[in-house]
Order: sequence, then structure tokens, then C-alpha cells
Amino acid sequence: MLRVLSIDGGGIRGVIPAVLLQHLEEKVGKPIAEMFDLVVGTSTGGILACGLTVPASANAKQPKFTAADMLKLYERDGHKIFERSFWKGVTSLGGLGDETYSAKPLEKLLKDYLGEATLKSVLTPLVVTAYDIERRQPYFFKSTKAEDPKRNHYLRDAARATSAAPTFFEPAVVRNVGGRGTRRILVDGGVFVNNPAMCAYAEAQELPGADQGIMMVSLGTGVATRKIKYKDAKDWGALGWVRPIISVMMDGEADAADYHMRILLRDEKHKSKQQYFRFDTELDLALDDMDAANTGNIRALKDESAQILRSQRQEMLRVIAMLS
Repeated sequence: MLRVLSIDGGGIRGVIPAVLLQHLEEKVGKPIAEMFDLVVGTSTGGILACGLTVPASANAKQPKFTAADMLKLYERDGHKIFERSFWKGVTSLGGLGDETYSAKPLEKLLKDYLGEATLKSVLTPLVVTAYDIERRQPYFFKSTKAEDPKRNHYLRDAARATSAAPTFFEPAVVRNVGGRGTRRILVDGGVFVNNPAMCAYAEAQELPGADQGIMMVSLGTGVATRKIKYKDAKDWGALGWVRPIISVMMDGEADAADYHMRILLRDEKHKSKQQYFRFDTELDLALDDMDAANTGNIRALKDESAQILRSQRQEMLRVIAMLS
């Protein structure tokens, strides 16, 4: 049976899947790259996917980072990614006239973590989502396509593209590893597939062993609970809807993907044969803002993760048994 990992987008809320993945590594006793046959991520989930499948060195068979290492990225460096100068705040009009944050701290962090590693070098088949705004079509960074020089990219570029959330960061300009391929202008894959579980399912169908069945672990980054009140929204124009519409689209798509996966991989009668596992929670302790990278909110996100581990304990135990 193919074992598939799908990780949602959500900015700093990537703390939640990072904690769950750390728990899996501790209980199973293997790195994520060994537990799964395919890893798929969007946005912050794409960064996690890249970090957990990048080899320690050019010919190494072990990953460079553990899930605990990736959690530290959020704890130690999250505030650097979502930090802006006073002047940037003024010139961007709070994100309405320009991107809210400079991409340079994010790009430096991704280069420090992922270096010169490429899609071709990953330890586990990998898919990272992005959207090409010039061609008006999705673009998938796929390790299975990376033998073609035109489709081989630096992991740092894939991670930068998948996390280029509109209004937060400017689009990513990406070429292949040789730098001579077709230029692509890419933004966050969350604009069309914030929960990439359906993409992961489709990709898994193309891998050897798919005919033996698919087991999927899908990790969310928390469900927004702040209501958009009619009295507020009824008079919003384009500016009023800029930020809320991004959250609405991402949440709606994530729910739809979860619904479809429950139908495709359901076994309602035999829990022991469960093949689809979705771990997520309503955010009642932490903020749902993707850029709330302060220490207090990161602590609250870790508390949200602890709630998932308590409330979905039996499902997590089944996952651990299947991956061990």
C-alpha cells in the first residue's frame, strides 16, 4: 500500500503540522522521508515537504532535517519572515498598495536550509504546488519529472514559489536549475489548492504500487472560526475583500478536498481498514492570521496541536501502527 502525506498551506500556522510530524517521527522511530512514499505540500506545507525530503548531503540517504528541526524554523525564524520596517508598512499601505513583506528574509532562510539541493535529489517523491500568473495555470514542482532538465528546479525556488502568498509577498521568478529554461512567474499554490490531498491522490495513482491501495495522512493548519458578518461584508468593495477573500477561498477549497477524499478512501464499517486520515482543528486558542508569528501565538499554535493529539488519539495510533 502506498503511503501518502499531504500538508496544507497556512503561513505561520505550519507550526501545527510540524508538531504532528514531530510526534510521528518520535513514535514511529523513522524520518518522514522513510515513512511515506509520496509527500505533497502547498505553501507552508510545501516548505515542510521540501525540508523533510532534502538529503543531508549530495549522496546521503538520510534527510537533512527532522520534523523537530522544521518546527524550530517557525519558532526561531518565523518572525523574521513576517517582519516589515515602518517604511515598508507606509509604502505598502498595509498591504493594499504593495506586498506587505519583503521576500528577502524568506529567500535567505530557504537558501540557508535548502542550499543547492534540487527536485531531482529528494529522498522521497515530492510534489509542491504553485500557480503561474502569466500562463494562468497551475504549476506542479514534481520530483518524478525532474529527470527532464527543463523540470528540475532548486528546492529553495519551489519553496519560495509555493509560499508567495498574494498581498504578503511578491511573485517568485523561477527558472530551471541551469537557469536557461522558460521563466515562470509563480504565486502561492494555495490560491487554487490549499489542501493538496486531491493532487496527492492523483499523483499517487501514477506511482508503482498504487494498485495495492493508497493510505493518506492529510494535515491541516487550523480552521478559521472568525465570522465575516453580513453587516460588514455587504458594503465591501475590492479593497475590503482583498484579505478576507484569500482566507475564504483557501478554507473553502480545503473543506472540499477533505470531503472528496473521505468519499474516495472511506471505509465506514471497518476502522481497522481506514485509509484516509485528516488531522485538523478549529482555532479556538491561536489566531488564524497567516502572519501572526509572535511568540505567544506560536505557543498557542503548539497548544492547538496538542488538542489534535488528544481529540484524535485513536486515529493517530492507527496511523502510527500503519507506518511502523
